[in-house]
Amino acid sequence: METPAARGSGPPEPDATGEPGGPRFRAGGGRGQGPERVRPNGRRATGADRPVLPGLPAEESLLDSSPTTMGSPEGRFHFAIDRGGTFTDVFAQCPGGHVRVLKLLSEDPANYVDAPTEGIRRILEQEGGMLLPRDRPLDTSRIASIRMGTTVATNALLERRGERVALLVTRGFRDLLHVGTQAREDLFDLAVPMPEMLYEEVLEVDERVVLYRGEPGAGMPVKGTDARVSGRRAAGPDGPLTGQRRASLQAAQGTCWRCSSLWTWGACEGSWRSSCLEASAAWPWCSCTHTRECGLAGGAGGRWASGWAGSSAALGRHRRWAQHEQQVGALAHELGFTHVSLSSEAMPMVRIVPRGHTACADAYLTPTIQRYVQGFRRGFQGQLKDVQVLFMRSDGGLAPMDSFSGSRAVLSGPAGGVVGYAATTYRVEGGHPVIGFDMGGTSTDVSRYAGEFEHVFEASTAGVTLQAPQLDINTVAAGGGSRLFFRSGLFVVGPESAGAHPGPACYRKGGPVTVTDANLVLGRLLPASFPRIFGPGEDQPLSPEASRKALEAVATEVNSFLTNGPCPASPLSLEEVAMGFVRVANEAMCRPIRALTQARGHDPSAHVLACFGGAGGQHACAIARALGMDTVHIHRHSGLLSALGLALADVVHEAQEPCSLPYAPETFVQLDQRLSRLEEQCVDALRAQGFPRAQISTESFLHLRYQGTDCALMVSAHQHPATAHSPRAGDFGAGFVERYMREFGFIIPERPVVVDDVRVRGTGRSGLRLEYVPKAQSGPPRVDKTTRCYFEGGYQETPVYLLGELGAGHKLQGPCLLIDSNSTILVEPACQAEVTETGDIRISVGAEAPGTVGAQLDPIHLSIFSHRFMSIAEQMGRILQRTAISTNIKERLDFSCALFGPDGGLVSNAPHIPVHLGAMQETVQFQIQHLGADLHPGDVLLSNHPCAGGSHLPDLTVITPVFWPGQTRPVFYVASRGHHADIGGITPGSMPPHSTTLQQEGAVFLSFRLVQAGVFQEEAVTEALRAPGKIPGCSGTRNLHDNLSDLRAQVAANQKGIQLVGELIGQYGLDVVQAYMGHIQANAELAVRDMLRAFGTSRQARGLPLEVSAEDHMDDGSPIRLRVQINVSEGSAVFDFSGTGPEVFGNLNAPRAITLSALIYCLRCLVGRDIPLNQGCLAPVRVVIPKGSILDPSPEAAVVGGNVLTSQRVVDVILGAFGACAASQGCMNNVTLGNTHMGYYETVAGGAGAGPGWHGRSGVHSHMTNTRITDPEILESRYPVILRRFELRLGSGGRGRFRGGDGVIRELLFREEALLSVLTERRAFQPYGLMGGEPGTRGLNLLIRKDGRTVNLGGKTSVLVSPGDVFCLHTPGGGGLWGPRGPRPLCRRRSCSP
Repeated sequence: METPAARGSGPPEPDATGEPGGPRFRAGGGRGQGPERVRPNGRRATGADRPVLPGLPAEESLLDSSPTTMGSPEGRFHFAIDRGGTFTDVFAQCPGGHVRVLKLLSEDPANYVDAPTEGIRRILEQEGGMLLPRDRPLDTSRIASIRMGTTVATNALLERRGERVALLVTRGFRDLLHVGTQAREDLFDLAVPMPEMLYEEVLEVDERVVLYRGEPGAGMPVKGTDARVSGRRAAGPDGPLTGQRRASLQAAQGTCWRCSSLWTWGACEGSWRSSCLEASAAWPWCSCTHTRECGLAGGAGGRWASGWAGSSAALGRHRRWAQHEQQVGALAHELGFTHVSLSSEAMPMVRIVPRGHTACADAYLTPTIQRYVQGFRRGFQGQLKDVQVLFMRSDGGLAPMDSFSGSRAVLSGPAGGVVGYAATTYRVEGGHPVIGFDMGGTSTDVSRYAGEFEHVFEASTAGVTLQAPQLDINTVAAGGGSRLFFRSGLFVVGPESAGAHPGPACYRKGGPVTVTDANLVLGRLLPASFPRIFGPGEDQPLSPEASRKALEAVATEVNSFLTNGPCPASPLSLEEVAMGFVRVANEAMCRPIRALTQARGHDPSAHVLACFGGAGGQHACAIARALGMDTVHIHRHSGLLSALGLALADVVHEAQEPCSLPYAPETFVQLDQRLSRLEEQCVDALRAQGFPRAQISTESFLHLRYQGTDCALMVSAHQHPATAHSPRAGDFGAGFVERYMREFGFIIPERPVVVDDVRVRGTGRSGLRLEYVPKAQSGPPRVDKTTRCYFEGGYQETPVYLLGELGAGHKLQGPCLLIDSNSTILVEPACQAEVTETGDIRISVGAEAPGTVGAQLDPIHLSIFSHRFMSIAEQMGRILQRTAISTNIKERLDFSCALFGPDGGLVSNAPHIPVHLGAMQETVQFQIQHLGADLHPGDVLLSNHPCAGGSHLPDLTVITPVFWPGQTRPVFYVASRGHHADIGGITPGSMPPHSTTLQQEGAVFLSFRLVQAGVFQEEAVTEALRAPGKIPGCSGTRNLHDNLSDLRAQVAANQKGIQLVGELIGQYGLDVVQAYMGHIQANAELAVRDMLRAFGTSRQARGLPLEVSAEDHMDDGSPIRLRVQINVSEGSAVFDFSGTGPEVFGNLNAPRAITLSALIYCLRCLVGRDIPLNQGCLAPVRVVIPKGSILDPSPEAAVVGGNVLTSQRVVDVILGAFGACAASQGCMNNVTLGNTHMGYYETVAGGAGAGPGWHGRSGVHSHMTNTRITDPEILESRYPVILRRFELRLGSGGRGRFRGGDGVIRELLFREEALLSVLTERRAFQPYGLMGGEPGTRGLNLLIRKDGRTVNLGGKTSVLVSPGDVFCLHTPGGGGLWGPRGPRPLCRRRSCSP
């Protein structure tokens, strides 16, 4: 728990500061020379003991080696301030070198306007011995610098309290950011909650920039009116075009797809060259309309702009060609926008969707930050003109306040903590890699440091994907305020939180029971160490009685289940219940740490756990023990580590620009020139801030990827000096290969490497180093008091020590409590704490006493095993995504991983693709029945046949048995299923819309040994993948390399699962693990029975029958009929599909496994909360599927459409029978494009159905799929198409009191001859409305020929397309609910017509 002094509801005592004779900052120290890695620096020193401050156990100093930038430490103050959401921490270096620390409420309007200003005022007042009135600006003559980290941007984003923003975007893409990746965050929430967009208005700009691919007649036109824009491009960054290239451009001609006018490439003669391997040609950038004609200018526009503080422009392809965005930005300023963010400036990286989100976030947040900065300035004389003021950015570097922007500020607060432990713990622990563990009130942040900061360049916060350098910080919704529940036999912690108000039950404000209350009941928190700031009057102590009372209510539920449940057991004491919740919370917090380590190839046990924040001290030992770590390091300023990190951080300036050059000897000179230019920019910017050149270091990066892949890595050549075959800046190629192998487990040596971006990070070293003079021991440590804490096995006498009284070398045997003004540290039994020479606490974590976890059901261990089983499936998925090569698996995430019992029953399935949920279980069980005892260690099986549990042939399932010593048969199975882009058949992409037999759909594997005796059977599987080519009209696989690479990745994912299962068995024993496998399945069964019983009881109460039914049709008229009979007493049901239509001649036939997957998905949605996903979900139901029907076809029936289309109809029928929601689009809108040298496959979003209490979400994937869509810039750069339009199909959702979601309109302009295949539904039958709601609009597939003819393609067809043809996809909308209430109002938009 965070102590109230850290994050509670009242300020600490004002005297929580230091005396002048206490810890000191000292001048001196060395100065680094030359370029170096971006790392914190520091050293230790010793000195005489001095009096200390509360919470500061001994003397220390910050060494200042840069008086130019930081001022004289002997004469002026240096402040480092972490302004958090609840509390503000102030860390001050005072004249003379001593330290003062202060903690105060971030918001206290009754006493002060701004917390950082107030903190500075208090310290200046106390140091100067004179009163400084709050209503007067502070004198800055004694302030040298202020460094600040703030959650202002984070909170504004989370709470949607930013500025009013308008989005300017290329015409046809008004809803691009709304649709985003088209994936939903929660697979099983039918309401599809999504964060609201940051913009209020959209303006569409008539402009377009596309890539020239070198094919005559297929390029982008240039209108004569645009000559002024083109004329400004006489030469680009790489110089003018060669005469040969200019001639080829002048010869190319065709018709403008927008205005149908004749055009030539002659007008583009001066365009700059941007060669890229994937195009095999230069790509000039051209536009169709001058942006000055876009309709932005004019008096009406000016009147409209009033009231909007910011605007953001996100125009496609403008990361490289920024002129249009710059013109739009200038016009927006003319119209009166106070802040304009351009995507090309916010982050010039590929992918328009995250870049557009970043620009919006920048426009949304930057005015808020600027307003805060201006208000902060007004609190000082001269508005801080002569004071260096720096703000922490999300990447861990400091930036001047005038350049501090919203998109770089979201992780400003947490970044300080990472810098803090990186600069302290990593050094004093001898360079061992460190896991940062920051547990707060509502969530826990985890991160990793191993000598250099780990950055990500694309991450989501509050539903907004930001494309900007950020420290890799993972957050889990488990903290001191996380609420505790007991649901269907499971202990559940969070994600709901009690918040600051009312807070935990112990806060005396009627709050719910939380993790904090559990720790208080266990005696791990001492109310006497907290100030009396609780209760309605904020004048009472913490209330253990309130915690016990709240927890007793939950304990009553637990014991009722234990005594009356399926496995009767002895009741638990209140302390055992509290301990159970703490253990479950610990396991929840271990999952993101495993994701940071194990899933990336690191051993968690090789790390040190750095614990900071107010609540982590009670859990650190248990977390470390669970992960096999033997050391916990808690800094003496752990409660203020973010502020300390700010004091130790360096000033950073970055420069980046797009590139698109091949990484090859002929481009090395250009790369060096670009890097040198960017390095000069960084050095100049830092020198302008006062840093001498000797204190500036730079590091160069290239953003590299293999040609044809989307996974780019930002690579430094730090450890790879230049060679004769590399750029002068370093051997980036060697660094790329090394890191690619480490990250993904393989390399692709035959593929060229492409440079997407060049980047330079400049660092101005502040020279600050924390120096600590240890406090000498004065005998054994004094025990302040003794209390009783509960641990496994009962209460133990636990001594309590005050941290401020401990000296270097003191050793404290657990159990014990260490307390200071900011935190409480629990040293568990078998652990030993030691005060280090630097005054920190190092805890040696001993092995846990052998426990007796039996096979009998224990609800606490049931919850822990639930986390562990799910973690296995999740980590398998991360390995598969990391090691796969294809876009389908690596980027679109069309895969699933799962763990199965010895009978093939599903144990845990990570929430990947819903259509795989039940089907994989059928696949594993078929192999068990088919092979019997003919399974051996080292065998790996491959299967995709519908009769063997397959969904459709492109979904290849790899199954590995898990053997255990002493067992002759497998004890578990692990499996991974991935959609392969092509496995042969009659059309590219293996998704033929008109197949009539299974053989036409590609390679078939019934039970194939992919690995035998540990040897990958490459020759045999290659032959099988090419076998369809022997069938007339068919082809073998068209992408063998990716098939083999992805199959190896699936094998690797399974191997990871085997390793994790082995660790679990090794820890608990085979009998216990298998017993809890059964208990987990029984728990899922219980949850479904509870849901069915509640549904039946509700109908009985309303006088309705216990039988419900529904019917819907496929577009060919085939009916899907369902009758459900509920048995309330048993909590069971019969799902009878009798009356469903027979097998069809086409490919809409769905194997039985598909129906079971749809049923598991629906049952999980109807339960409405997290439950284990396993075969137990189906235990309460009996499923009747007529043999020979469309839902259980013959072995040779074509099935490719059944997986992607019929499955959606089955879901609509089930949910309709239960009245859960109206029909969603009922289709995955499969589009496949291919020719002899390329193939592309996508599924496209539509409208979701409305439900009781919610409108249907527009432009989202629904139900049985959740794959991402390719970003428009990636699509156009890799494939011969232009995405001409992608926006919501307004009005296509069914009307009603709750409206159905709208579908989308997506238009593709073809630039090469290709075969277009569409496989779609809901083109004849509309998605139904419910309870009087209107149905959604049908979908429509149109082909607009180059000559102007428009052809309705129907729902399923393959057609040859030519350059200039346009495919127009209109996806269905969702059904409405409860009668019409008029059209759906979306966000207001204006159109910018020329």
